[in-house]
Amino acid sequence: MALSKERKAEIVKKFGKNEKDTGSVQVQVALLTEQIKALTTHLKNNKGDAASKRGLAILVGQRRSLLDYLIRTDRDAYTKLIFELGLRK
Repeated sequence: MALSKERKAEIVKKFGKNEKDTGSVQVQVALLTEQIKALTTHLKNNKGDAASKRGLAILVGQRRSLLDYLIRTDRDAYTKLIFELGLRK
């Protein structure tokens, strides 16, 4: 489930420092969150898709690792990010 170029650019613009800031933790977490949302809706309709379940688990693990790094390095940015993305915790 790839994101469209327009949606990806929109997310980078919102969470990044500039339009080319695709490597910051906030942008990566936001992009992963969008992919996770798309995969979740796909899995609601296709319950037996084991490959997508595995992919979803990998994406959630990557996002969790990035969030753990962000909370260690910049707690304020972490709090702001999870509030904007609507994540729990």
